[in-house]
Amino acid sequence: MASFSAKEVAELRKRTGAGILDCREALQECDGDLEKAEQWLREKGKISAGKRADRERAEGAVAVVVEGRVGAIAALECETDFVAKSAEFVQLVDELAAELASGGETALEAQRERVEKLALTLKENIAIGQTKRFEAPQGSVVGSYLHIQNGRGVNAVLVELGGGAPELAHDIAVHVAFTRPEYLRREDVPAEVVETERQTVEAIARNEGKPEAALSKIIEGRLNGWFKERCLLEQPYVRDEKQTIAEMLRANGNVELRRFAQVVVGS
Repeated sequence: MASFSAKEVAELRKRTGAGILDCREALQECDGDLEKAEQWLREKGKISAGKRADRERAEGAVAVVVEGRVGAIAALECETDFVAKSAEFVQLVDELAAELASGGETALEAQRERVEKLALTLKENIAIGQTKRFEAPQGSVVGSYLHIQNGRGVNAVLVELGGGAPELAHDIAVHVAFTRPEYLRREDVPAEVVETERQTVEAIARNEGKPEAALSKIIEGRLNGWFKERCLLEQPYVRDEKQTIAEMLRANGNVELRRFAQVVVGS
């Protein structure tokens, strides 16, 4: 049996763009000779298949798993909606999320060969996309929501609360799915991003001919509106827009919203 290293497999993959399984087979057939293995892949038509990796992965599916105080989201990307909603694809993304939840990134990494095998079977550019994992401390609640479209998950959310009930965490996850906030609180927005927006709203106000004496107040008002669109705690709650998420949390016993994560297909 030919002897070759993982490094040689990686080098052949880099040269040809072929999958790991094909590269291993080529090196096996060619007694570990890289040049011969590259030629073998070319003759077998595997290199042209590997070029699928150059094609855009604009479709896919996401899955979310919550096991106690651990939550995980995994995305699997592909080229077409047809593949994204196939039974094999949906099953694999569900299993990837479960592996990530139970074993972390190491367990997920061990699944990459399965992803490449599915790519060969379905003849598309398929790869693991965004992943998120929460492992919350004692006393925390982890909730989730998955929006399903055409039989596959397309919008997955995780929420971690300090205290509260699972139902509350789920409700906030539903809110996040539809409002898509970028930050938890305004203090999380990078200073340079805020400054760029401040300059933009000031320029708009000046172009509108607003009086100099009122500029400061106008700028702050528009910045506040900008924060409310992007910061979860300041957003009006979708089920009761008379209160913000922060106010809703206080009404539920001063529950702390610690973090959230969202993965959307195609984003």
